Amino acid sequence: MNGAYMPESQRSTHPIVQLQDVSRIYTLGKNRIYALKGVSIAIKEGDFVTIMGSSGSGKSTLLNMIGCLDLPTSGRVKVNNVDLSKLDDDGLTAIRRNNIGFIFQQFNLIPTLTAIENVEIPMIFNGESPRKRRKKALMMLKKADLPLEYARHKPNEMSGGQQQRVAIARALANRPPILLADEPTGNLDTKTGHNIMKLLEELNSSGTTVIVVTHDPELENYSHTTIRIQDGEIIG
Repeated sequence: MNGAYMPESQRSTHPIVQLQDVSRIYTLGKNRIYALKGVSIAIKEGDFVTIMGSSGSGKSTLLNMIGCLDLPTSGRVKVNNVDLSKLDDDGLTAIRRNNIGFIFQQFNLIPTLTAIENVEIPMIFNGESPRKRRKKALMMLKKADLPLEYARHKPNEMSGGQQQRVAIARALANRPPILLADEPTGNLDTKTGHNIMKLLEELNSSGTTVIVVTHDPELENYSHTTIRIQDGEIIG
């Protein structure tokens, strides 16, 4: 465990994410692809989890389930004790907006917008005023440890590590209790990747539940809990 580890006594035992016997089957022509096979997991509030698996293991499908981007063929998914199967599209959008921040390997920043404008996007959908958005965006960039002189730079004017910090600030814009990171260091050099993971540790130590999907065994060193998936099944 690393320096930002939250002691067990300070972490809740309340499961903020639950999957109960979840399967996800995709149909391709006459073929049925079993991406997940009866997966059951519970992730406690305040935990730092790595989901480990090779390419094609089902880890991205699992992340999509947790992130309300996909629904299971069978089984049940709960986020913050809300059963996703009972929600319509608007309800799922609200769950994502209010509970989940996403960090992507490719950063997914809008190239024509500055760093601060990228961070403001989730707040626009949340109906916040321009003045409040700008103030919060600057606060989030500071929390993500991006030097504020880059706030008005566009993505092509920043390094990969700086872009990932903007992506983290954007993910934090609506103060979600859950942060999902899909291969967050995949496009970064070793030193920058380490710094990003230390930042995720710090966010976790302040109470955010962090879930990282990766095939890189080095990232396991930063987490409290590791879930291993292979061929759509939990193996450890």
